[in-house]
Amino acid sequence: MSKPLKDYRIGCLLAALIAMLALFIYPNKQQKTPTYNYTFIIDITRSMNALDYQQDNQAISRLQFVKHTLRELLRDLPCQSKVGLGLFTERRSTLLFEPLEVCSAYTEIDKTLSKIDWRMAWAADSNIAKGLLSTLEMLQKNDSSVIFITDGQEAPPVNPNYQADFSALTAPAKGMIIGVGGLQAVPIPKFDSQGRQTGFYSHDDVPHRSSFGQSNLDPAQIKGYNARNAPFGSEAATGNEHLTALQETYLEKLGAESGLAYARLTDLKNLSRALKNPKLATEKIVQTDIRRQPALLALLMLSLVYLPRIYKSHRFFWT
Repeated sequence: MSKPLKDYRIGCLLAALIAMLALFIYPNKQQKTPTYNYTFIIDITRSMNALDYQQDNQAISRLQFVKHTLRELLRDLPCQSKVGLGLFTERRSTLLFEPLEVCSAYTEIDKTLSKIDWRMAWAADSNIAKGLLSTLEMLQKNDSSVIFITDGQEAPPVNPNYQADFSALTAPAKGMIIGVGGLQAVPIPKFDSQGRQTGFYSHDDVPHRSSFGQSNLDPAQIKGYNARNAPFGSEAATGNEHLTALQETYLEKLGAESGLAYARLTDLKNLSRALKNPKLATEKIVQTDIRRQPALLALLMLSLVYLPRIYKSHRFFWT
């Protein structure tokens, strides 16, 4: 073996040793990086069981896809970011826990996400606008960004005379509405008391209009109208409320009224891009793991030493 070759290998081994020492002595460094503070509010009403997402070539529900995507997102958030979690059903939201630091509380956040189930709902109704207003009122003194995740399906349909009024909010809202589901209407799965699917909701299983308050129609246009006993008339309402699709136009309208941005959930990449909007970020000095750089350098140096020898031995074996 020639002296230059020996010197070359010794130099590479020394460089690899120095890189490994640096890896253990200086594994982290302080640097300014964007961090995030989110409170995710997840819709767990019945329509979120609709099967219009795909994972590993299998149809999965909207709720399953939301849970899976958020668990993947957790791994991508920088340390010192925070995540809180809550649920929506009926007309209000409830908070499961305040925002926790994602690195120190990763297991707790991940496990909680994995256990969220539609059977945790305390009522079957769904008034998205009032649920969003409830969320913003609950969190308006919190510095967390509200991420309200829903398909926008309301059951029964909301009476236009009784819309939520976002003008009463005392502080500007910060966050996003994330729309879930496909644009093509699909049936809503029906379950028994044990959580076993028994089929799908039919036309006769669900209300197709609100029967709350006074009708928004002219009484002269309502067949069988009676101000006291039949303010909505005597005819049964018809519609497609037993089917569900993402109500994107409605959610965009709610976003404009509440001051929240809107994005549709299609995959992890698009969700991550939407949530990492600079408007939702706070720059902090954080400890950043830099072990990758010296580890790659050490691997490169060792490769320069051993790969030529391995190549020669294989070449000798096959000739």
